[in-house]
Amino acid sequence: MTSPVIGTPWKKLNAPVSEEALEGVDKYWRVANYLSIGQIYLRSNPLMKEPFTREDVKHRLVGHWGTTPGLNFLIGHINRFIADHGQNTVIIMGPGHGGPAGTSQSYLDGTYTETFPKITKDEAGLQKFFRQFSYPGGIPSHFAPETPGSIHEGGELGYTLSHAYGAVMDNPSLLAVAVVGDGESETGPLATSWQSNKLVNPRTDGIVLPILHLNGYKIANPTILSRISDEELHEFFHGMGYEPYEFVAGFDDEDHMSIHRRFAELWETIWDEICDIKATAQTDNVHRPFYPMLIFRTPKGWTCPKYIDGKKTEGSWRAHQVPISLGADTDRHLAELEEWLRSYKPEELFNADGTPVEPVAAFPPAGKRRMGANPHTNGGLLLRDLRTPDFRDYAVEVKAPGAVEAQDMYVLGTYVRDVMKLNMDARNFRIFAPDETASNRLQAVFEVTGRRFLDEQIDGIDDHLDPDGRVMASMLSEHFCEGFLEGYLLTGRHGFFDSYEAFIRIVDSMFSQHAKWLKMCNELPWRQNIASLNYIL
Repeated sequence: MTSPVIGTPWKKLNAPVSEEALEGVDKYWRVANYLSIGQIYLRSNPLMKEPFTREDVKHRLVGHWGTTPGLNFLIGHINRFIADHGQNTVIIMGPGHGGPAGTSQSYLDGTYTETFPKITKDEAGLQKFFRQFSYPGGIPSHFAPETPGSIHEGGELGYTLSHAYGAVMDNPSLLAVAVVGDGESETGPLATSWQSNKLVNPRTDGIVLPILHLNGYKIANPTILSRISDEELHEFFHGMGYEPYEFVAGFDDEDHMSIHRRFAELWETIWDEICDIKATAQTDNVHRPFYPMLIFRTPKGWTCPKYIDGKKTEGSWRAHQVPISLGADTDRHLAELEEWLRSYKPEELFNADGTPVEPVAAFPPAGKRRMGANPHTNGGLLLRDLRTPDFRDYAVEVKAPGAVEAQDMYVLGTYVRDVMKLNMDARNFRIFAPDETASNRLQAVFEVTGRRFLDEQIDGIDDHLDPDGRVMASMLSEHFCEGFLEGYLLTGRHGFFDSYEAFIRIVDSMFSQHAKWLKMCNELPWRQNIASLNYIL
């Protein structure tokens, strides 16, 4: 099954973002936050139209609020950006517990109801939407395969950037916004992945915009990057090859419309820089630019009660999971929860029948521009068969025992070389290896392509380096290779990962996570099949 790839303009807006659009963002943010809290807490009374009682609240509260409001803010602005620019965009959500934001987004852009017709966009459907969250027989609390628009579950501890960079490889029309949790940023796979920008060719690939979601806390500890100085933080990312921009909001009483206005202006500045990078790449010799990235600093649990039980909650680790529990002091906590839910003014966001009001319903982009409907997030829609030669043509003729000396991997290399050659025009096949292509005797492939490398090359020393090379073997990281390959496959392409048997164990957990993803996709008829993940050991 195929679906046309969405083209992209990579065009600047050249005008301030309209006040009408910013008001749409604010309403979207409010309703997405309300939907997210509803998923964590509510089992009935989804519009708060009736007197609020203990029976309206789930008896077992499971979920995570802390990262969710920041994600909802970002998604609202990304939706505005897509609608204004027509840009082909996907979002990769790294923070591990942002599932309520992802499902809320899909519900609001209509893709959730299209995929699951029983979850209607009215009061009855909203109640079902809330009840199913993190409930047996329902849906997970992560940005899981069950959610339209997801290729990355979140909570995978470090794969966000490698998945995003794999997604934009050979996808020159695609912008991948990769939101990295500041706890996630401390993991080994993510620390390696900051280097992935060294391997992007802005002429033939898309662009990744990393956003460090710096809300200050993990489960119970401050995050390392939130406590270093701004100067050290900026120097770190500049040293990684990025041009860092910082946005700070939510730590004072600044009006929300003012915050939206500042953010939209900064976003357009970043976007103008991306457009300049793409334009330069089309006319100049390919060189590696300093790509923009965004440090997004907001309080953890933004917009929840500032204090609960006399302890700081918004802006602390206490907002990480369920900020208000209904324990010994149920009546007081129930009143606090009601006040929190009503603070988003649901009566202004929903009609009497539970449908979103027109400014909210009309806010997301249309058709395949919607984040939940972009075909790159259901990669089987874009998958094309790999052209392969007849493997029998590569057989080594053995006329007598011991009469021929040959190496199986070298012979395989000639086959892989011809697979690469047959699919060169389609640009849908890559090899991934942590500097082991030649040592694994696959060097015949270098007759038709090289190792992807965009920086300085030294004549007489460097071997088969190519800014448009299709062998991703220039970085010594199994995590990088696995994540890049997964992102490439999840968006509808083909490839394999060759390594040594002892070293492949480094990515055991990444493989297990991918296998779990495929298991769930096999249970969802709307998820189209992607190409297999292959190892050569």
